[in-house]
Order: sequence, then structure tokens, then C-alpha cells
Amino acid sequence: MSEKLKLGIVGIGNMGGAHIQNYVDGKMPEIEITCIADIDERKFENAKNKIPEVVCFNNATDLFNSGLCQAVIIATPHYYHPPMAIEALKAGLHVMSEKPAGVYTKQVRELIEFAQTQDKTFAIMFNQRTNCIYRKVKEILDSGVYGELKRVSWIITDWFRTQQYYNSGGWRATWSGEGGGVMLNQCPHQLDLWQWLCGMPKKVRAICNVGKWHDIEVEDDVTIYVEYPNGATGTFITSTGDYPGTNRLEISLQKAKIVCEYEKIKVFELEENVDEVIKTSDKGFDAIKGRVIDLETDGLNEQHPGVMNAFAAHILRGEPLVAEGAEGINGLTISNAAFLSSWLDKEIELPIDEDLYYDMLQDKIKNSKFVKVVNEQVVEDMSSTY
Repeated sequence: MSEKLKLGIVGIGNMGGAHIQNYVDGKMPEIEITCIADIDERKFENAKNKIPEVVCFNNATDLFNSGLCQAVIIATPHYYHPPMAIEALKAGLHVMSEKPAGVYTKQVRELIEFAQTQDKTFAIMFNQRTNCIYRKVKEILDSGVYGELKRVSWIITDWFRTQQYYNSGGWRATWSGEGGGVMLNQCPHQLDLWQWLCGMPKKVRAICNVGKWHDIEVEDDVTIYVEYPNGATGTFITSTGDYPGTNRLEISLQKAKIVCEYEKIKVFELEENVDEVIKTSDKGFDAIKGRVIDLETDGLNEQHPGVMNAFAAHILRGEPLVAEGAEGINGLTISNAAFLSSWLDKEIELPIDEDLYYDMLQDKIKNSKFVKVVNEQVVEDMSSTY
């Protein structure tokens, strides 16, 4: 029998429960879930029904020090991700953090710097990097075959949420509990993919509308504009108030335009470099010959089990991770910059002023007058899968 990675799960909410189900369904063959922790002991019965031998703890510290696991996945509310990851690393455990890596980059940077001093694996759950669509687009962009980036536009508004969704937990959609709204809950994957594919911008300008469609104190409608070091520009539009929503990614390059929509990739391939035609053509209304390609992929989209299987394979045999934990700061930097831009009503240059962001966030928490209505029920949080 081959060696298995003994895993503990901290936080048995939507995602913690999903990891248990993936395990029960046999999707993580090199992992053995040995223990779980949650402050709500009512969740233990369901977990025990699925994994009778699992050991339950009502706090993370006891799990970390139990000696029952080699690695943990942190699936708690966002603010707890960095401190719990640090505590687990100190206990000699490998760590997988759910997204986002944290709420503010100052905290995440401290986690990354500490993790670099340890000999344990620190990874992050960017499961959308396993999607064949985005893997194929990255392969194309990294090849440089179509030249440099000119423009990128992502409209990602298929996050429709009702008021009941936000009322389902006291921590949801509050500055103190979640640290943000659509950018911190639904969009960390897309913000990560945005920078993974196109690189980090140098400037950010954003409008983050607070409670535009729901009775919440955080953003539920966002428009971000960015500029890249090479002069390219980008926009990112997201909301939890649109129905039906859109998920369309357009990437314009010097010799092609790539469009991702409806789980397909179309490439509008040009015979000439558009920048060269602009400069050299003797026609005022020129056209560039080309063709449209429906790009094929390998069809694989392993999602959370794929990330966890790579995590186990990395620890057991040194194979590559889907995403190093240190990469979690990149998409978060964009969302922190977007908040700062909206709060200050100005363009923000990267790197951001992390102390200023922290201070402004604390001010929002301290001065909040928002009265949260809580009506708990089981909610399937699709932000984890899209």
C-alpha cells in the first residue's frame, strides 16, 4: 500500500465540507483525512457519518498539536487564514490555505516571509488554475507567439447572490468578518488568473460600489481599470447583483485576439502585427487578413481534488504544486489597490502603501454602524468552484 498524506481540516463550512465529500468520493487517493476542527461542534456529526474514524477538535490549536496529521488545509473565514497558517507551520505541518490568502497584503506578506524560513510546504487553493481553458490561454501567452499584450477585458458578473445569501452568516459581507465583498469572496480566483495570465499591473483605478444591490456594508459592484508596464491596459468588471451574468475574457495581442466564453476559446489570428499595420499602412481604413480558430484543450478541469492531489504529490514525492502559497499576495494586491483607489478617489501605483490600507480598513471596522441580520441556513457557496 502506497504512503498517504495524513490531512487535517480546519473549518468545516462549505469548503471544508466539500473537501470531506471529495475524499469520501475517492477523488484524493493519496490523502487520508484524520482529523477536523471547528468551533461549531454541530458540524461534527455529519463529518463523522462520512468518516467514522475522524478525530474532532473544537479548536485549531489542539488539532495542530495532536500529532494526527502531517498537513492541514485552512478553510476558515478570511481573516484567520494567515495566523492559522503561521501557527500550523510553527507546529511543523505543511499548509494549504483556501483563498484568499488573507484580507490585506501586510498580513499575507508576514505569512510568506515566515513560511520561507520553514522547511514545510505552503500552498494556496487556486483551483481555477487547473481549468483547461485558462491553462491553454497561459500556454499561448507564455509562448509569445502572438506578440505583446495590448488590452485585456474581463467581465465576470455571474455571481448572482440574494440577500438571504448574505444573511446566512454573521461574518459575511462585513468589514470585520470578511474584510470585503465580491472581490474578497467571489473573485480571488479570477483576480489571481488575471495576473497569472497577463502579469501584474503598475497602476490601478477603481470604483467599488458598497451595498449597491444588497443591504451590506461592503462592495457588490466593482469596475477596475489597470495599466501594465508595457503600456497595455485592462478592465475587470464584477458584481453579485446581475442576472443573468456574464463570464467573458478578451485578451488583445499584437497578432491575435483571444476570447474565452461559454467554456470555449476562440482565437482571432492575424497575418500581420496590428501595431505595424497602424504605422506603415497607406490606407486609412485598412483591414488585416486572418482566421478564426476554435482552440482545443485537453479537457481536464480537476478543480479542488486536483490541487489537493498535487499538494500530496509535492509533499510525498516533490512534484510541482498548482500554486505556491507566496503567489496568493498578487491578486490580493490588486483588490487592495482597487479598494484604496475607490476610498481615496485616485489612481494607485503598485506597490501599494500597505500600512495605509491596513489603517483605512481598521477605521472602517471601528466606525461601522452596520446592523447585520443573520438568518442561518445551509448555503452552497459557488465562489469556491468558479
